[in-house]
Amino acid sequence: MTQIDQLGRSLESIEAVADLPGLRAEIARLAEEVAAPDLWDDQDNAQRVTSTLSARQAEVERLEALRGRLDDAAVMLELAVEEDDAEARTDVECELHRLAKDIETLEVRTLLSGEYDSRDALVTIRAEAGGVDAADFAEKLMRMYLRWAERHGYTVEVYDTSYAEEAGLKSATFTVKAPFAYGTLSVEQGTHRLVRISPFDNQGRRQTSFAGVEVLPVTEETDHIDIPEADIRVDVFRSSGPGGQSVNTTDSAVRITHLPTGVVVSCQNEKSQLQNKAAALRVLQSRLLELARQEREKEMNALKGDGGNSWGAQMRSYVMHPYQMVKDLRTEYEVGNPDAVFDGDLDGFIDAGIRWRKKSRADAK
Repeated sequence: MTQIDQLGRSLESIEAVADLPGLRAEIARLAEEVAAPDLWDDQDNAQRVTSTLSARQAEVERLEALRGRLDDAAVMLELAVEEDDAEARTDVECELHRLAKDIETLEVRTLLSGEYDSRDALVTIRAEAGGVDAADFAEKLMRMYLRWAERHGYTVEVYDTSYAEEAGLKSATFTVKAPFAYGTLSVEQGTHRLVRISPFDNQGRRQTSFAGVEVLPVTEETDHIDIPEADIRVDVFRSSGPGGQSVNTTDSAVRITHLPTGVVVSCQNEKSQLQNKAAALRVLQSRLLELARQEREKEMNALKGDGGNSWGAQMRSYVMHPYQMVKDLRTEYEVGNPDAVFDGDLDGFIDAGIRWRKKSRADAK
């Protein structure tokens, strides 16, 4: 079988899983809703409909573009062989190499079939053991994910950034808005470990520090997460910037404590107290949704006599000294360029994580 035939088979499999006729029917239905004159009477629903339409159109366009490129490559190769054009054959081989990578990336998407995989992702990064190095590491991880999102053209909305006194972040919470953002980024959940010569140690000693990454699905209207007012305590405070300095003169930042569970969330990046409270409630809903999912999973594991999985524990090491390497401890995937990873080059790790998770779940059944 030629490479073009192999790529064609892979693309056909992806098209079948994606259900192109179903996607086109959904696009037609959503386009009718968008055209309705009263669409923006309900702004939340309007935003949901328009963003879903945009995502589905992008999905179809991506598949159609790959199919067009593969068909063009087949024609170009045929002409190159007929005319014995070595340069044209080299160009086709380069295009087939690019196509193979693009199709493989899309193939990983077909592995995302979890209940909430198609949703936006709510990401929280926290500095853990390691003092100021851990806070600095947390900030590097936040930049890494923001750069990854930027590379893919994904929208990011930052809800809260809590700065450490000397440098870096105590914690940060943000949403990545993209199709399958949760399913994609959920494999990043766990403890990340950094080993380097500390820039904050005047004796130049090697330091190991840790940061935790939590990834949750963003809640939707259909989730029915009911939070009675009596179950929450709302505190307001002034937003703070690096070094603890106040960045505004009003108590616009909001902290919400969910009394039955003890879950605490805060938001300080919106301009008004009302906006911050609404954003904090969205974060709280996502946390409670995840708690409910974990409870269901725990019950299922108990029924199966299974102690559950531990893939959310320590999962990746970033080593800057005495050698340069980033290694995923679950998948064994590794690269020798930490700077590129910290600049958002994460797709190899994410793809390997998604494949590993799919296999782990299949093996557990």
